Amino acid sequence: MVWMWRFETADGAETAPAVEPEEFTTQGDAEGWIGEVWRELLDGGADRVILFEDGTEIYKMSLSAAAEA
Repeated sequence: MVWMWRFETADGAETAPAVEPEEFTTQGDAEGWIGEVWRELLDGGADRVILFEDGTEIYKMSLSAAAEA
């Protein structure tokens, strides 16, 4: 299995991430990585992220909502 993130701006357009991700072998590794770098991604222009497992969308998450919490 391959877990990957997609990065989007507030209007839903795909954007290049400020921190280049890798392909992750577990969901936990992918989520751990996003937990470490989400602020840098947000500062770099990504407003939300989408997690995929082998090309299937698992969930979307707003980075700006995390900053407000």
